[in-house]
Amino acid sequence: MSENDSSTVHEVEHTGPIKTPKQLLVAVFFSFIVPIFVIIGLVYYVVLDSRPAAGAGNTAKDVAARIQKVGMVEIRDANRPLKSGEEVYKAQCVACHAAGGAGAPKFGDTAAWSARLQTGFEALWNSSLKGKGAMAAQSGGEHNDTEIGRAVVYLTASAGGKFAEPQAPAAETAAASTPAVAAGPSPDVVAALAAANKAAPATAAPAASLSAGAGEALYKQACIACHASGVAGSPKLGDKAAWAPRLALGIDGLTASVVKGKGAMPPKGGSAASDAEIRAAVEFMTATVK
Repeated sequence: MSENDSSTVHEVEHTGPIKTPKQLLVAVFFSFIVPIFVIIGLVYYVVLDSRPAAGAGNTAKDVAARIQKVGMVEIRDANRPLKSGEEVYKAQCVACHAAGGAGAPKFGDTAAWSARLQTGFEALWNSSLKGKGAMAAQSGGEHNDTEIGRAVVYLTASAGGKFAEPQAPAAETAAASTPAVAAGPSPDVVAALAAANKAAPATAAPAASLSAGAGEALYKQACIACHASGVAGSPKLGDKAAWAPRLALGIDGLTASVVKGKGAMPPKGGSAASDAEIRAAVEFMTATVK
């Protein structure tokens, strides 16, 4: 074998399957594309294998989730016996008042309850129904307003309070309406009232309706919650030093402040009273410091 023949054989032995640039490009192309398709196929296989079979997803849990109710109507017996204050306390109030959570006065803590007892039962009951501070409104819940009032009496009694329990509204209404149905006013009384109304001026009726205790009644209903203990900087009832600079505004100025609201006090003290009733309450409060 010649020298040329041996070199030719040597070159043939060292050549691969890629002999042209086109073959090189095709090899490079498939070296990238094939792994991508392999990965996609594996992912699809894994996902398909974990997917539930047709109809297998209709489990009891899925059905319940699809047909769950979006609202609820609860029917209560309005004539059921009222629960005692202790029962309401244990069911609804004990969570906060047993340990003093969120600033709530603890059950039996005389020091914590002393200032609150001075505001009176009506103010404490009103605060419970409407909510105060971290305590949500208790009105409209599982227990009616009268039962909440009984819980207030039970709570305050543990710290020395001596409030009377509120009675059921139905019993009070029935007792009040029975005498009215029994008999009407006599003809003489009707004639006397007619003569008095004819003789009196047209403006006498509104003045009479707000005269006897109207201001005091509104104070005890809406104002006492803050003005009895001086909450949020409000002048306490009877505190001459706190009321002195305010008296300079006069009854008209003070009434306007209450109607519009001022500082932490909302308009009309958060009540739905008329302007005349607000004025009567202002007159009652200022009378205690004159």
